[in-house]
Amino acid sequence: MDIELAKKIASFGLCDSCLGRQFTGIAADNNKERGKKIREQLDMEESKHCWLCDDLINDIPLMASLCMDALKEYEFDTFLVGCKIDDEVLLKERRIANPEQESIKREIDREIGKIIAKEMKKLPAFKNPDVVVTIDTTCYDVKVDARSIYIYGRYRKLKRGIPQTKWPCRHCNGLGCIYCNFTGKMYEESVEELIAKPAVEMSMASDESFHGAGREDIDVRMLGNGRPFILELKQPRKRKINLEELEKRINEYAKGKVEVLNLRFAKKEEVRKIKAAKYPKIYMVKIKFTKKEKIYEAVNALIGREISQATPTRVLHRRADIVRKRKIIDVKIEEMKMNEATLIIKAESGTYIKELITGDNGRTTPSLSELAGEDIKVESLDVIGIGDEDEKIERI
Repeated sequence: MDIELAKKIASFGLCDSCLGRQFTGIAADNNKERGKKIREQLDMEESKHCWLCDDLINDIPLMASLCMDALKEYEFDTFLVGCKIDDEVLLKERRIANPEQESIKREIDREIGKIIAKEMKKLPAFKNPDVVVTIDTTCYDVKVDARSIYIYGRYRKLKRGIPQTKWPCRHCNGLGCIYCNFTGKMYEESVEELIAKPAVEMSMASDESFHGAGREDIDVRMLGNGRPFILELKQPRKRKINLEELEKRINEYAKGKVEVLNLRFAKKEEVRKIKAAKYPKIYMVKIKFTKKEKIYEAVNALIGREISQATPTRVLHRRADIVRKRKIIDVKIEEMKMNEATLIIKAESGTYIKELITGDNGRTTPSLSELAGEDIKVESLDVIGIGDEDEKIERI
């Protein structure tokens, strides 16, 4: 230790912790003990009032107590402490600017963390802690940030007329008006809300976000093995959720409309993966026509065919007008009547099935209507199978 430098720094009038923090190369259990050692060598007494921290170090037990009071409302195993330091204190710290210096912020974070770990029997973690507790040392305001919980599953939509996600009113943008009956929504309920409500209640989360692997039209059911999704529960107070119980609660709450299956905990990184997923899908579509004899030939002509699809007219108002190439993997006629038929179609992800049937005034080519030489109408459409990396759907 440089004795002259130590005398110069001590002359600022520092408490033992702030003095010891300037010389981290000296062996000691903590900064306070290190500061005492330095004073003994300098034959100096500790200052009654610390010029640097303004006696803030003495309040570490109080700050830890405030943090623990806030944390009692949360269920967690791992935590991280953060603190906000007054700018004036930071300026003083930079004025000393000793190369061996440890920041006051780091010391306060560490010492509060030690108390919390001991008293609450929790583990500090620098990577992906369950909660981050932050205290503003200028006013002792405490905030807790709980890491989101991510739950993967698949959903079946059993009823038509339900959108996948919340749909704000286009007239008031969610504020509430006469048009939406002051609900702020275009539709009373959604797949998202039916799934999320029991989960938010169970986890005591402040909010949620719903991430689906694609989406089906509002008038299309999602049947079969269901559509993959991840539900993000934000700022949860309860983390140890029984997923079997949650699945049961969701299916009871959304009975007859939506059901979920295969719930498991997921990681944040899986959200990006599920959004980018492009897996083939199987559809069941009921069609209406006039010339039955042409349907068999038209169906056979679509099998294994690559089609060109311009953005459908019905979604041009919200999507760019581009042409997509998609492969129709397989098609079969499930049921045939006089002027109606049920088709099972397996196609690449992103294929617009309604337009594959109707042609959308030539924007999809070839289409079933084009190949059959007549206007074919879609009576109903359902998704009955979606593959993923672990579960491949079989050929029809």
